[in-house]
Amino acid sequence: MKRNLHLLIIDPQNDFCDLPDSHLPLDPATRAPHAPALPVLGAHQDMLRLAGLINRGRAGLTAISITLDSHHRFDIAHPTFWIARDGAPVAPFTQISAADVRAEKFLPRHAGALPLALNYLDKLEAAGRYRLMVWPVHCEIGTWGHNVHDHVRAAYGAWEEASLGIVAKLAKGSNPWTEHYSAVMAEVPDADDPDTQLNTKFIASLAEADQVYIAGEAGSHCVKATVEHIVEHFGGQPLSKLVLLTDCISPVTGFEPQYQAFLQAMQARGVQLRQAADVLPELLANASRALGTDPA
Repeated sequence: MKRNLHLLIIDPQNDFCDLPDSHLPLDPATRAPHAPALPVLGAHQDMLRLAGLINRGRAGLTAISITLDSHHRFDIAHPTFWIARDGAPVAPFTQISAADVRAEKFLPRHAGALPLALNYLDKLEAAGRYRLMVWPVHCEIGTWGHNVHDHVRAAYGAWEEASLGIVAKLAKGSNPWTEHYSAVMAEVPDADDPDTQLNTKFIASLAEADQVYIAGEAGSHCVKATVEHIVEHFGGQPLSKLVLLTDCISPVTGFEPQYQAFLQAMQARGVQLRQAADVLPELLANASRALGTDPA
């Protein structure tokens, strides 16, 4: 009998990929090549390996899900939201704490946003997972940077045509008042926005699989946060069902220690660490089962 093998790809988007010049199309509005806003070193090769795995093993994949970081230009984690005490813009990769805001070192550009921002920062810091980081404007909805890496998109498109299936696309991050690293829950869920709350239905669909292969960007942030939430809410299912494809994931530069600590913590919990070439035989065997040519 064919096994349920589910591939979860986290944020395989242009803005996170260190794409070579040959992959940067011309922006007709600016007449300059597009450029990734937040490229992760190694991500392009990650995506090429992942696309190769999908292409070679597509007949063995039962389901594919893709998460899409999906932001507005105005967002609490973008420079567009903040201003420094002296009126200067706030540079990307600036960390902002609730104490900074109370000391008026940094303030929201919109004065009316101050209570909401402080409430968010207090809750974020109390949770102890992250501090607010101001990232470059990235994965803005409707832009080239929001699009999926071309090779991955072509590979999953071929899977859809061959399987007559649909790749599930899960958007996250469109609420501008909370960071949404994890694909299944915002860092500070908004009681009035179901899209920021724990996605129990999606986690249940993963738990139904015999194996969930996980790839994407970045290992230090969105992959890390997503997998941590899935592990926390996996409903008693064996965590060995989860497989991190470590050669299809890279961390943000400067956050390598956090990524390595995450891998060690997940492995200690029972999550598998493997590479694309290691799982290809499983996909090929599963395809054979579907055709009735594998006695297993």
